[in-house]
Amino acid sequence: MTTTETGRTTGRRLARFAGHYAEMVAAMIIGMVALGPLWPDAWTARPAAGALVMATDMSVAMAAAMLLRRHSWPRIAEMAAAMYLPFVVLLAPYWLGALSADGLMIAGHVVMVVLMLAVMVWRRAEYWH
Repeated sequence: MTTTETGRTTGRRLARFAGHYAEMVAAMIIGMVALGPLWPDAWTARPAAGALVMATDMSVAMAAAMLLRRHSWPRIAEMAAAMYLPFVVLLAPYWLGALSADGLMIAGHVVMVVLMLAVMVWRRAEYWH
Protein backbone atom coordinates (compact mmCIF):
# COMPACT_ATOMS: atom_id res chain seq x y z
CA MET A 1 0.00 0.00 0.00
CA THR A 2 1.36 3.41 -0.91
CA THR A 3 1.40 6.50 1.26
CA THR A 4 -1.37 8.02 -0.88
CA GLU A 5 -3.57 4.95 -0.41
CA THR A 6 -2.92 4.97 3.33
CA GLY A 7 -3.80 8.67 3.50
CA ARG A 8 -6.97 8.10 1.53
CA THR A 9 -7.97 5.18 3.78
CA THR A 10 -7.32 7.22 6.91
CA GLY A 11 -9.26 10.13 5.44
CA ARG A 12 -12.24 7.86 4.71
CA ARG A 13 -12.12 6.44 8.22
CA LEU A 14 -12.02 9.90 9.77
CA ALA A 15 -14.91 10.99 7.55
CA ARG A 16 -16.94 7.94 8.64
CA PHE A 17 -16.04 8.61 12.27
CA ALA A 18 -17.10 12.27 12.03
CA GLY A 19 -20.27 11.28 10.16
CA HIS A 20 -21.13 8.74 12.82
CA TYR A 21 -20.63 11.36 15.54
CA ALA A 22 -22.86 13.81 13.65
CA GLU A 23 -25.55 11.12 13.25
CA MET A 24 -25.52 10.45 16.97
CA VAL A 25 -25.83 14.15 17.79
CA ALA A 26 -28.70 14.44 15.28
CA ALA A 27 -30.43 11.45 16.89
CA MET A 28 -30.07 13.10 20.29
CA ILE A 29 -31.65 16.32 19.03
CA ILE A 30 -34.49 14.35 17.46
CA GLY A 31 -34.98 12.54 20.77
CA MET A 32 -35.23 15.81 22.69
CA VAL A 33 -37.74 17.26 20.22
CA ALA A 34 -39.84 14.13 19.77
CA LEU A 35 -39.85 12.75 23.31
CA GLY A 36 -39.65 15.96 25.35
CA PRO A 37 -43.36 16.83 25.01
CA LEU A 38 -44.36 13.39 26.36
CA TRP A 39 -43.16 14.18 29.89
CA PRO A 40 -45.37 15.91 32.48
CA ASP A 41 -44.60 19.63 32.88
CA ALA A 42 -44.18 19.13 36.62
CA TRP A 43 -41.12 16.95 35.91
CA THR A 44 -39.45 19.07 33.27
CA ALA A 45 -40.04 22.32 35.17
CA ARG A 46 -37.65 21.20 37.92
CA PRO A 47 -34.07 21.64 36.61
CA ALA A 48 -32.60 18.49 38.16
CA ALA A 49 -35.43 16.29 36.90
CA GLY A 50 -35.49 18.13 33.58
CA ALA A 51 -31.79 17.42 33.02
CA LEU A 52 -32.30 13.71 33.64
CA VAL A 53 -35.43 13.62 31.47
CA MET A 54 -33.49 15.29 28.66
CA ALA A 55 -30.62 12.79 29.04
CA THR A 56 -33.20 10.00 28.84
CA ASP A 57 -34.78 11.43 25.69
CA MET A 58 -31.39 11.77 24.03
CA SER A 59 -30.25 8.31 25.17
CA VAL A 60 -33.36 6.56 23.86
CA ALA A 61 -33.01 8.11 20.41
CA MET A 62 -29.24 7.58 20.33
CA ALA A 63 -29.68 3.93 21.38
CA ALA A 64 -32.18 3.42 18.56
CA ALA A 65 -29.73 4.92 16.06
CA MET A 66 -26.93 2.72 17.39
CA LEU A 67 -29.15 -0.38 17.19
CA LEU A 68 -29.86 0.42 13.55
CA ARG A 69 -26.09 0.49 12.97
CA ARG A 70 -25.85 -2.87 14.77
CA HIS A 71 -23.76 -1.69 17.71
CA SER A 72 -23.60 -4.03 20.67
CA TRP A 73 -25.52 -3.41 23.89
CA PRO A 74 -22.30 -2.80 25.86
CA ARG A 75 -21.31 -0.01 23.41
CA ILE A 76 -24.82 1.47 23.63
CA ALA A 77 -24.64 1.35 27.44
CA GLU A 78 -21.24 3.09 27.36
CA MET A 79 -22.59 5.88 25.22
CA ALA A 80 -25.70 6.27 27.39
CA ALA A 81 -23.46 6.46 30.46
CA ALA A 82 -21.45 9.22 28.76
CA MET A 83 -24.72 11.10 28.33
CA TYR A 84 -25.98 10.71 31.91
CA LEU A 85 -22.73 10.97 33.85
CA PRO A 86 -22.18 14.72 33.42
CA PHE A 87 -25.65 15.55 34.71
CA VAL A 88 -25.43 13.11 37.62
CA VAL A 89 -22.06 14.54 38.69
CA LEU A 90 -23.25 18.14 38.29
CA LEU A 91 -26.36 17.58 40.42
CA ALA A 92 -24.35 17.87 43.64
CA PRO A 93 -23.00 21.38 42.87
CA TYR A 94 -26.47 22.38 41.65
CA TRP A 95 -28.16 21.18 44.86
CA LEU A 96 -25.50 22.92 46.95
CA GLY A 97 -26.19 26.20 45.15
CA ALA A 98 -22.76 26.35 43.49
CA LEU A 99 -24.27 25.91 40.01
CA SER A 100 -27.35 27.58 38.56
CA ALA A 101 -30.05 25.73 36.62
CA ASP A 102 -28.69 27.19 33.37
CA GLY A 103 -25.18 26.23 34.43
CA LEU A 104 -26.35 22.67 35.06
CA MET A 105 -27.82 22.38 31.57
CA ILE A 106 -24.99 24.13 29.72
CA ALA A 107 -22.15 22.36 31.52
CA GLY A 108 -23.95 19.02 31.32
CA HIS A 109 -24.34 19.27 27.57
CA VAL A 110 -20.80 20.49 26.95
CA VAL A 111 -19.26 17.73 29.05
CA MET A 112 -21.62 15.20 27.44
CA VAL A 113 -20.47 15.85 23.87
CA VAL A 114 -16.83 15.74 25.00
CA LEU A 115 -17.37 12.43 26.84
CA MET A 116 -19.19 10.97 23.84
CA LEU A 117 -16.25 11.89 21.64
CA ALA A 118 -13.85 10.38 24.19
CA VAL A 119 -15.81 7.10 24.18
CA MET A 120 -15.76 7.06 20.39
CA VAL A 121 -12.00 7.69 20.26
CA TRP A 122 -11.42 5.03 22.93
CA ARG A 123 -13.47 2.54 20.88
CA ARG A 124 -12.46 3.98 17.51
CA ALA A 125 -12.39 0.58 15.79
CA GLU A 126 -16.11 0.34 16.55
CA TYR A 127 -16.89 3.73 15.01
CA TRP A 128 -14.51 3.82 12.02
CA HIS A 129 -16.39 1.25 9.95
